[in-house]
Amino acid sequence: MKIKHLSLVLLTLVLVFGCSSKEKSEKPKIAVVVSTLNNPWFVMLAESAAENAKKLGYEAKIFDSQNNPAIESDNFENLISSGYDAILLNPTDSDGSISNILKAKTAGIPVFCMDREVNADDAATSQILSDNYSGCVSIGIEFVKELKEKGKYVEILGLVGDNNTWARSGGFHSVVDKFPNLKMVAQQSGDFDRNKAMEVLETILQANPDIDGVFCGNDAMAMGAFQALQAAGKETKVKIFGFDGAGDVIEKIREKKIIATGMQFPKVMAQTAAQYADEYFKGRKVFPQRVPVEVELVNAANIKDY
Repeated sequence: MKIKHLSLVLLTLVLVFGCSSKEKSEKPKIAVVVSTLNNPWFVMLAESAAENAKKLGYEAKIFDSQNNPAIESDNFENLISSGYDAILLNPTDSDGSISNILKAKTAGIPVFCMDREVNADDAATSQILSDNYSGCVSIGIEFVKELKEKGKYVEILGLVGDNNTWARSGGFHSVVDKFPNLKMVAQQSGDFDRNKAMEVLETILQANPDIDGVFCGNDAMAMGAFQALQAAGKETKVKIFGFDGAGDVIEKIREKKIIATGMQFPKVMAQTAAQYADEYFKGRKVFPQRVPVEVELVNAANIKDY
């Protein structure tokens, strides 16, 4: 009896310590969920986040929400059921993404937002965000200077459900609206999409062929605006302004075909989000709700630095 009892104890110890050893050997899994991979800027953000997570020793996989809150919701359902331990999120919608984040929170999974903000202070563990408003104040000042305080212009907005869209528009108008001889003749959404922005501006140009400037809420749309103006033979007359610091727009500024952009730092946001997830796994539970990341104006005067 004593031998049987001893064997049972040893078997139990082997199972217990064997399982513990297996659990300890498993790497935590980090999901990188981005609004769209149909934009080089978000590809850079996603790949940088995954790369930083892997450097810290974790498994990482990228999910594309295709700018669709319903697909983002499906992504969250799948990764929660698949046992992911943290989510680095670029939300599709400032309000619509909150319920997805809360599902993860209920499941004990921290969510660190990157670049795009959600309208809640108690959902995400932390939000690492570009200072869009201040960045577009700088764009507005450059816009006024380049148009010499007068002329007609168009604003192409990003996604109307995204806080970044309105923070950028608000920063821009906080400057430009003080100059009564600058008249906005059209304001429409291009959904942060290059082709959509091109189509939008092509339509606007039919009714307003004499515009002097275009302010675009991101660089993909600035490239779409450039294509529309080029097709209309107006690319040398109309001054284009973007926001992001994308490589193709930097080249267009170098070629003097686009006036300026706001340089964001997606790699800084991605690295901070991955670092925060690492610190969470190591025991830190309190993080700043919003972490602003500075935006730099890029124009002809400093393009040599980029």
